[in-house]
Amino acid sequence: MRKKLVYGLCFLSMVLMLSLPAFSVAAEGTIKLGVTEPLSGTFKDIGERYLDGVLYAAQVINESGGLLGKKVEVVPIDSELKPDVATRKAQSLILKDGVKFFCGGTGSSVGAAMAQLAEKQNAIMYTYGMDAASMTGEKCNKNFFRPGGSTDGRSFALAQLVVKMGYKKIAIIGQDYSFGHEALSAFKKRIAQISPSTKIVCELYHPAGTKDFAPYVSQIIAAKPDAIFTPNWGNDLTLLLKQGRPMGMKQKIFDYYINDEVTIQGLGNDSLIIGSMGAEIWTISMPTKKNEVFVAKFYKEKKRWPSYCAGKAYTATMFWAEAVKKAGSTDIAAVIKAWEGLSFDGPAGVWTMRAGDHQGQVPYWYTEIVAKNKYFKHAFETPRGMATAKSVEVPLAETGCKMK
Repeated sequence: MRKKLVYGLCFLSMVLMLSLPAFSVAAEGTIKLGVTEPLSGTFKDIGERYLDGVLYAAQVINESGGLLGKKVEVVPIDSELKPDVATRKAQSLILKDGVKFFCGGTGSSVGAAMAQLAEKQNAIMYTYGMDAASMTGEKCNKNFFRPGGSTDGRSFALAQLVVKMGYKKIAIIGQDYSFGHEALSAFKKRIAQISPSTKIVCELYHPAGTKDFAPYVSQIIAAKPDAIFTPNWGNDLTLLLKQGRPMGMKQKIFDYYINDEVTIQGLGNDSLIIGSMGAEIWTISMPTKKNEVFVAKFYKEKKRWPSYCAGKAYTATMFWAEAVKKAGSTDIAAVIKAWEGLSFDGPAGVWTMRAGDHQGQVPYWYTEIVAKNKYFKHAFETPRGMATAKSVEVPLAETGCKMK
């Protein structure tokens, strides 16, 4: 009996010893990347398009031999656009599956909560579309990176364009939460710096998801601006145009997300948006060789054009991969150190990660919506130049970031 017991224990030990290395190899053979996006509800479409870009980046990386010889596995996380939901699900992935890397593009409030979680759990969170400047400003932390744009950079770029085009009276309107306030504040700041004679004649804030824009449009029309600036996105941009144009809001629109093909198609009337202009960190029409190659390859494989969301998410994820490569490890401290100061020459030009606040220093590409284009039957973008990263830079000392 004793011999049988000893044999049984030895056999059990051998099984455990054999199984542990197998588990270890499986775990070490994959780098998991959690993607926090709204994959249900009102903003599902935007979340899915961002996820599309991350998935494509992982595909390209894996087809090229992987990252550090390991497969990148994308783990979608439905944030429901709720900070508590996103962090609860991410926390579970950290504790149960050892996920160290997260990204997302929708909802600065979600991004801020994820940044705090990343700092607490020693993970990395990066964003390609959560633009609120405060995230790399007074709320910055060492575990959060923004390889994409910010409300400061984008508003600066559009302010510079408005001034260059000679407009002197501007109405501004945005969503009444941190993103909208920071976007409008940055626009006003840049206008005051470069053209004191240009006046803000109307400044309005509305709840996100507003259904009736008539009261706001009436105030804009009464102010008689030469042009209108807004960071509105999704349905808030659609309804502003759909309701505003028939009321007499005829001014040129300068908007963060004017080249969103889904928004344009959803208008059902190209005349509502033709002539409007925007500034983005990635656009399908950017005249760079690397972008032309990326767009052509994407279209050949998927038989559809990459959305602006997918393009931003793809480029940012490839930048993250470069940081991991440079680190030569998935150790969080090593990746943080490697990403700081790193430059990435990708489809959208050269992006550089500033070490002091982890804010990407990136160029912004201007577009104008025109009737005829090579991408869609409906109106879409054409390139209209670029604002250099240096021209829209906010000095580190002015950001409010105090990295610990």
